[in-house]
Amino acid sequence: MAAAEPRFRPFETLIPEESALACLRDSIAGADDGEIFLERRRSESLLFDDGRLRTASYDAAEGFGLRAVRGGTTGYAHSTEISEAALRRAAETARLAVGDGGGTLAEPPLPTNRRLYTDHDPFDDADFAAKVETLRAIDAYLRDLDPRVVQVSVSLAASMQEVEILRPEGMRFAEARPMARLNVSVIVEENGRRESGSHGSGGRYGLQGLIDPIHWQASAREALRIATVNLRAEPAPAGVMDVVLGPGWPGILLHEAVGHGLEGDFNRKKTSAFAGLLGQRVAAPGVTVVDDGTIPDRRGSISFDDEGTPSGRTVLIEDGILTGYMQDRQNARLMGVEATGNGRRESYAHAPMPRMTNTFMLGGDADPRDILADLKDGIYAVGFGGGQVDITNGKFVFSCTEAYRVKDGKVGAPVKGATLIGDGPTALRHVRAIGNDMSLDPGIGNCGKNGQWVPVGVGLPTLLIGGLTVGGSAT
Repeated sequence: MAAAEPRFRPFETLIPEESALACLRDSIAGADDGEIFLERRRSESLLFDDGRLRTASYDAAEGFGLRAVRGGTTGYAHSTEISEAALRRAAETARLAVGDGGGTLAEPPLPTNRRLYTDHDPFDDADFAAKVETLRAIDAYLRDLDPRVVQVSVSLAASMQEVEILRPEGMRFAEARPMARLNVSVIVEENGRRESGSHGSGGRYGLQGLIDPIHWQASAREALRIATVNLRAEPAPAGVMDVVLGPGWPGILLHEAVGHGLEGDFNRKKTSAFAGLLGQRVAAPGVTVVDDGTIPDRRGSISFDDEGTPSGRTVLIEDGILTGYMQDRQNARLMGVEATGNGRRESYAHAPMPRMTNTFMLGGDADPRDILADLKDGIYAVGFGGGQVDITNGKFVFSCTEAYRVKDGKVGAPVKGATLIGDGPTALRHVRAIGNDMSLDPGIGNCGKNGQWVPVGVGLPTLLIGGLTVGGSAT
């Protein structure tokens, strides 16, 4: 099967393909793997804050990265200058990591014609004035909805990334990757007390759907709802208690506390809490965790990863048993398994490594209402903000942006200042009920690892976890 026709052909227009291949082959002679990754990216971001357009930025960049891999060693060189001279210099630099060689070139990834999103350019959807007017309309809409609104902050972002990968066998992989996102934040004040709420959405598509009034009005109302809920919030209790996580975005806890520990490099280096546990029970029965980069239009989806491997659906934990890790080509080869399409990089200036795409827990058969009804004394956490995780042991601390006190199955007052403290492996084993309402987040996730950021998706059904430590200020 031939690779899909690329959207653009910079190697043909800027560097003859024969010259590029010759440089690449010279740099990886005696190596295990390597490629040239070329990227063009345009991005725009607008922030409307406190009644005026606060910032507007536009960036455009292009460049290439050349990689040579032998064993666990990677030689990587990149440049913003796309020319034969720059490519030769990069090839000489990357070659230093290979040394005298001795490796055997790995089989190339299989090509794919599958496309999970359109190549429609988000910049074609609206001119600058229309974008600013949309942000202004959101600000006015929220202030008209509730006189308690004292500040509104709205951001609109779009980008188009065009990538092309050239392999030493002469194979080429290319596609256009659109992205758009809208985020609405609001602050309300009542009797001298101020609280905030926010809501965002996005994915691999154009801006048109996001700037449609039907969509942004719903986002604005949701941000306002969260802010007004927090006006009634009481100080969160502290102690060890059962916690029910809501569906969707709370999957960020799963992503951080569990997902990173299931990436191949951490397990090959035995720095993950899950290292060496394949085939063993690591979670309660019924817990199935999946990384799936093949969901159309999702923020974390990729038709193929940044090494050319088609994205896939990788079952990481099945019915509580650890069944696999997320792999790029290098770690898969060193661990004697197949690559899973999880080799990702932030840009041409970065080497790929195992990264998540859309990571979520599958739903169970419990009615979410019954799960809450069975909670005798605990917290119902619906929204999350920032968190910190130690990959080596899975220990996490997450702050809740929307949470409620639950007693005897009754959802009571919202609570403020709640933090959830625990560790991923223990939390997985203490899952007591799994709802039938699995949903993915609205398209707002970003993931950082070793200084690189990539877009991701998360998801979760309503979930009851026993014995988490809740940090709070209530006496």
